[in-house]
Amino acid sequence: MKKVVTVIGARPQFIKAAVLSRIIRQYNAIEEVIIHTGQHFDVNMSSVFFEEMKIPKPAYNLEINSLSHGAMTGQMMGEIEKILAVEQPEALIVYGDTNSTLAGALAAKKMNIKVVHIEAGLRSFNMRMPEEVNRILTDRISDLLSCPSQEAIQNLENEGFQNLPVIIEAHGDIMKDAVSYYSQFSGNNSSILLDKKLQKNNFVLATIHRQENTDDISKLKNIFRALEKIHNTQTVILPLHPRTRKALKIFDIPSNINFINPVGYFDMLELLKNCSLVITDSGGLQKEAFFVNKQCIVVREQTEWVELEANGYAKVVGSDTKMILQAFDTFKTIKNDFMIELYGNNVGEKIYQSIYKLIH
Repeated sequence: MKKVVTVIGARPQFIKAAVLSRIIRQYNAIEEVIIHTGQHFDVNMSSVFFEEMKIPKPAYNLEINSLSHGAMTGQMMGEIEKILAVEQPEALIVYGDTNSTLAGALAAKKMNIKVVHIEAGLRSFNMRMPEEVNRILTDRISDLLSCPSQEAIQNLENEGFQNLPVIIEAHGDIMKDAVSYYSQFSGNNSSILLDKKLQKNNFVLATIHRQENTDDISKLKNIFRALEKIHNTQTVILPLHPRTRKALKIFDIPSNINFINPVGYFDMLELLKNCSLVITDSGGLQKEAFFVNKQCIVVREQTEWVELEANGYAKVVGSDTKMILQAFDTFKTIKNDFMIELYGNNVGEKIYQSIYKLIH
């Protein structure tokens, strides 16, 4: 039986991998070996996802985290290389744009193992973002690029990828499959609305975790100043990332909004489905908001998901307090029609078939 190794390390990757792993197990024609790098190690950001989503237990857990970008990527590469030498897979699968993504792709490519990059072709055009560097380099050395949107395909064509020995596929966004599938069970597996005494469409869901915000005292203060003002009119719920918690303490930024610990996927789906609006610097959450028909304020300078803003579902406002509040007021009065199709259907199945073809 042909074998693939999947490298994951962060919350969004667990969610995406759950979809494809389930399809791989259903067909039982490819063996999958999962490596968890340990990039997200907190129980509420890691193991709970494996339990809830029934992702196969990782064969390897590297427990590499809390290091600088270079040290983390280098250590991951070294450990993944050792595992690949033992497992001898036909291909390695990586997701998104984390250090785990780049480390896995580099280790495999140097060993002449085919690389599959799921969520390829995304660009923020901001090279100061570590994620932008990771995704560009991973795309360049991959053998199969699974693109979530037409914009992603266009980005690759603009960069000349059609002239390279690589397969480019417009599969759609695998996150959509995850939201559709797990939404069926989230209500029966989450009590978070009851526990936090939240009423449907009467609270704002916020997440802040990107380094461009957490490492900049001015940006972080501006964002939380806006969240405080919004909280005066409507409850703001914010699952607090460990990095953000640390930054708020270091910068001594007080806040009265409702902080909760990081939550599992079922809890997050219930928060998403029942909130009135999303405010985030997360890439994945922007799309998840769209999938459950919620408008989204993006507290970053750019977004990779430009089609969301182009169609009025999201608004990119950076860390400007006034712009965040203006976007909040605007979205209170505008209700979008979410019927437009942006990210495909049955995406996991399409990705599986392309991987099967690649290694056979």
